[in-house]
Amino acid sequence: MLRADQRVVLLQHGGLADLSGKTGLAMLRYRSGPIVAVVDPAHAGRPLLEVSGIDRPVPVVGSLAAALPFEPEVAVVGLAPSGGRLAPEVRADLAAALAAGLSVASGLHSRIGDDPELAPLRRDPAWIWDLRREPPGLAVASGRAAELPCRRLLALGSDMAVGKMSACLELEAAARRQGLPARFVGTGQAGILISGAGVALDAVRVDYAAGAVEAAVLEAGADLGSGGLLLVEGQGSLAHPGSSATLPLLRGSQPTDLLLVHRAGQRHLKGLPQLPIPPLAELIAAAEALAALGRPDGLRPKVRAVALNTAHLDAGAADQACTAVTAETGLFCVDAVRGGACTLLDALRR
Repeated sequence: MLRADQRVVLLQHGGLADLSGKTGLAMLRYRSGPIVAVVDPAHAGRPLLEVSGIDRPVPVVGSLAAALPFEPEVAVVGLAPSGGRLAPEVRADLAAALAAGLSVASGLHSRIGDDPELAPLRRDPAWIWDLRREPPGLAVASGRAAELPCRRLLALGSDMAVGKMSACLELEAAARRQGLPARFVGTGQAGILISGAGVALDAVRVDYAAGAVEAAVLEAGADLGSGGLLLVEGQGSLAHPGSSATLPLLRGSQPTDLLLVHRAGQRHLKGLPQLPIPPLAELIAAAEALAALGRPDGLRPKVRAVALNTAHLDAGAADQACTAVTAETGLFCVDAVRGGACTLLDALRR
């Protein structure tokens, strides 16, 4: 529903320098369309680069009212707070946005369109997009994505929040630079807001989750020929006891290729020191075994490379970490975000 050309103001209250704002931070990094202002009272007036490390010429202001001179069309909630609840100051700016005639997009579990105070403030032709809704007309998956002629790459993580979306978006950009037809299928709130389409997997009942992925993949890949590449954003992790997302992604997308995404040096699941991450070779074998099941085409997809998140390392240590992963797995390894997307794409195409 959010078009690429629409002028966006991000509501980031306190989230520019905090992981609670990861949705907006991802949009600042990867949205190709205009972002005209960021609302974050804690950092108003400071350069975005200084606060977030993101080099994009977007002013940081203290309120929605201060953003209106930049002529936004859509206010996007860039926060992912615990429990999905809106803080009072965010509610106030959402109310101001709707009253000013702006449309609103939100990936929170708390739905703006159902809010008895906020929803009545919407003025036609503005819209409210609560993207975390189960799509209509769901069906159980039947493996139809295997009929698509394009290559379908699914990113799988060793843990939650290791960079699966970022790796896919970097690969999409690299493919376009090389003239290769490529599309990204978002499966989480940030990915959907960046691409404008996809399926919020965590809003779908488990029986229909694979079918929802299948429908999104079929729609995105409908006119991609055999030379095209469809990049499917991964969610969760096979190694995480609280995650059930990987299986419906495998079933629904019927991938032809897999990409493992891992954070350099991470030994256990984040926040769960009692749960070690398995050796990468074991994780790869498990992923490949699962990907080979439930396929009408008999294909046995392989993990083709490892995208390594080295954001916490300097350049020399990052190179050493990639070399170590290659020695451990026998696979090409690079950090796609630190300029390695083109070489990663070449390795995947081989």
